[in-house]
Amino acid sequence: MTVSLDRLLRIMAALRDPQTGCEWDLAQTFETIAPYTIEEAYEVADAISRRAIGELKGELGDLLLQVVFHARMAEEAGHFAFDDVATAISDKMESRHPHIFGGDSGTMGERRWEALKASEREAQGATSSMDGVARALPALLRAEKLQKRAARDGFDWPDTDGPAAKLAEEMLELAEASPDKQAEEAGDLLFAAVNLVRAYGIAPEDALRAANDKFERRYRGMEALAENFAELSLDEQEALWNRVKQSEE
Repeated sequence: MTVSLDRLLRIMAALRDPQTGCEWDLAQTFETIAPYTIEEAYEVADAISRRAIGELKGELGDLLLQVVFHARMAEEAGHFAFDDVATAISDKMESRHPHIFGGDSGTMGERRWEALKASEREAQGATSSMDGVARALPALLRAEKLQKRAARDGFDWPDTDGPAAKLAEEMLELAEASPDKQAEEAGDLLFAAVNLVRAYGIAPEDALRAANDKFERRYRGMEALAENFAELSLDEQEALWNRVKQSEE
């Protein structure tokens, strides 16, 4: 264990000391800290996407603090400690790379990786291909993972025609749905859209993130061209949109 990590563990222990610790840190639980853990993971991803390497060090530190925080609370409750967390992931990485740490040969392709993960899930008592897909994942990413699990069992269309037709079907069902069914049909529509995008070999989460960035960039471009953008008519706003779009093309 490095001096820096040992220092961080001591800091967290002091913050959680029942007698002299920080009131805020002492009041936290796994449930209250979980949202911060997710937020810090996104901030790491954001720094990477912006190639802000100078910020990445700090964001990784914030994420590491979340691991230390959870491990400390688990240790206090008698479940496990930080060393156990490090040991568990070390054991997992070695078992998932038998061609590096074991006597196996070959390379680690996606099929082999998934087979190893499936063996782990089975050893942990999994009874369904859907087991292990975290419910806390972003809905778009979880939809893709659920569909990929089903595809490995052969439950998938062979080309893009099937999911394209399903998407058109779901659009019609949403348009015809009663108010109390619209939310359900909207979910089916989005799920079908993920399936179609996946059929083209595109990661839906990446595609939508890029679309979000493009929309934001173009919207900011429209705002820069108009003093009072919100006061323009829809036709005037649309004209600015086309102007910004053409300038990019």
